[in-house]
Amino acid sequence: MKKIILVVAVVFATVSCKKEVNNKVEVSEVMAVNRTLVKPLTVDVENSIVNWRGFKPTGEHSGTIGISEGAISLEEGKLVGGSFTFDMDAIVNTDMEADSEYNAKLVGHLKSADFFDVEKYPTAKFKITEVKEVAGKLNVSGNLTIKDATKNITFPASLSSDKGATIFTSEVFTINRADFNVKYGSKSFFNDLKDKFINDDFEISFVVKTKK
Repeated sequence: MKKIILVVAVVFATVSCKKEVNNKVEVSEVMAVNRTLVKPLTVDVENSIVNWRGFKPTGEHSGTIGISEGAISLEEGKLVGGSFTFDMDAIVNTDMEADSEYNAKLVGHLKSADFFDVEKYPTAKFKITEVKEVAGKLNVSGNLTIKDATKNITFPASLSSDKGATIFTSEVFTINRADFNVKYGSKSFFNDLKDKFINDDFEISFVVKTKK
């Protein structure tokens, strides 16, 4: 009986740690940015945002990252290029009270050398290298730089307009932080973590709105 209970407990724990992975992207080598932005539309940084969500066996955290500058380029109403700079010092946690002690500790840890080392790498960048339309959706490829690593990724997105502004919106997609040397609590770098690990996969989505 004890063995059966133990097996059930292990299975339950394993299932509990699993989560649905949304549009996990594979990284590839850096691609050339072959296009100079044609009549670039400046990003409205006050109304543009990056959303993130990270996971561990005991729960999850979510929040936002600011966009400090950026531009996109259209030809005949279609997205053909763009580049964005993310302000890593503007990492925010949104699943806890903003003024709570643990919120401050979590954000401070994310900014530390354990994670994104914001003092050394204050920004992250994304530059579009290719846009393809597939089944009515955009597949956007680009070079993503986090810390000292740059990889090409592809994710699903859409383009819309609102009162003279263009809105570039990604679907939720998942990247592996180990590909960008974000090592803390990662099974990709450490073998003795047991249940103290933090998932390598984390979710990203964004809404980028241009100025009118």
